[in-house]
Amino acid sequence: MNENKVAFIICVNNELYLEECRYYIERLSIPPGYAVETVAVRDAASMCAGYNRGMRESDAKYKVYLHQDVFIIYQDFIGEMLRIFADGNVGMVGMVGSPKLPKDGVMWSGERIGRIYTSNVTESGEAYIGAVAAPYQEVEAVDGLLIATQYDVPWREDLFTGWDFYDISQTAEFRRRGYKAVVPYMQQPWVLHDDDLTDLASYFTWRNIFLKEYGGMMDGDNLGRMV
Repeated sequence: MNENKVAFIICVNNELYLEECRYYIERLSIPPGYAVETVAVRDAASMCAGYNRGMRESDAKYKVYLHQDVFIIYQDFIGEMLRIFADGNVGMVGMVGSPKLPKDGVMWSGERIGRIYTSNVTESGEAYIGAVAAPYQEVEAVDGLLIATQYDVPWREDLFTGWDFYDISQTAEFRRRGYKAVVPYMQQPWVLHDDDLTDLASYFTWRNIFLKEYGGMMDGDNLGRMV
């Protein structure tokens, strides 16, 4: 494992989105002594399968899993991420998260925190989702638009063979291992999400699978944590 390397892992089905995503990655400030690579995963069977493939292809300690339509506009993103990961108990960083995941497993059913810029068919501008305590705040689930990690934990492609709940299950897997998931305090959003309308056709099918696997451990602060 290369402890001075950051990999940006992206599942791709639109080359124009990938080009723009890379445009911003290539303009990030890179701390001295660190290297950066982009791993584009094409023809993934699912998000979990694609991210597992990208994880195996990179020897970087720090991996940033992001949607192809997410553009990192904050140039000191890598430096901020490394400062957070200086605490070895923090395993995962997201831009948006749930301090307490609702019992139904649906993030937007309860309080969320974080902020992003958004652009979609209904709105464009800053989405201030909820205040975050500085320097960062622990959450029980993070949104999959961007997930940074400093440990390799397999994504549950055995359970989640589609495109939903890969993010919330991965948070639970990190918490099972005793790692924290956090959302950083941001004076301004660090990313822009050029989002489309959400397709919920299979969402609740994957929600039920999530609840079957992790629902018995949804007991407040100890969601998914091994005891």
